[in-house]
Amino acid sequence: LAAREQLRRTAIRMYKRGRSQASIAEELGLRRPTISAWVVREAALGAQGFKEQKRGRAEGTGRRLTEAQEARIKQDIVDRTPDQMKLRFALWSAQAVKAVIKQMFLIDLPIRTVRLYLARWGFTPQRPLKRAYEQRPAAVEKWLKEEYPAIVARAKAEMAEISWGDESAVSSVEHFPRGYAPKGQTPVLVL
Repeated sequence: LAAREQLRRTAIRMYKRGRSQASIAEELGLRRPTISAWVVREAALGAQGFKEQKRGRAEGTGRRLTEAQEARIKQDIVDRTPDQMKLRFALWSAQAVKAVIKQMFLIDLPIRTVRLYLARWGFTPQRPLKRAYEQRPAAVEKWLKEEYPAIVARAKAEMAEISWGDESAVSSVEHFPRGYAPKGQTPVLVL
């Protein structure tokens, strides 16, 4: 906006010095009708009354989803997982969000537009925490507080070493799934 305002001032100054609109347009790399419109508005409003306006479509117009629809989708992404909504996805990917929009509102958005919506809502693609679906956090906490201290004491008395191992599958696959979640809130992938 500031650069365009500077161009307008330069064009008016050149016009007042006697240059033709066509030569000004060619030198500044603009169209002659633009120079003509500036000259006419300058004559009508004066230098102080003319102010360059923001061009293009007003922000927020041209959206395919209403504010209520956007709020509903955002709430569903935060509160639910795709499989709870009977979708074939484990995490909220752009494809999953596109599918839920189509399922709920019968609006088929391009994937690029879905990503723009997600960014506008403050959602970022993140690598999820992995959590086993059989995990029982209360039982783990109880074991750590009640049984593990006895094991540590015994190991210390016997000058033994405690080693940890689990049943997690080892895979050479380097694909790390990502899912959209509000910035700062890591999604959880239940395995």
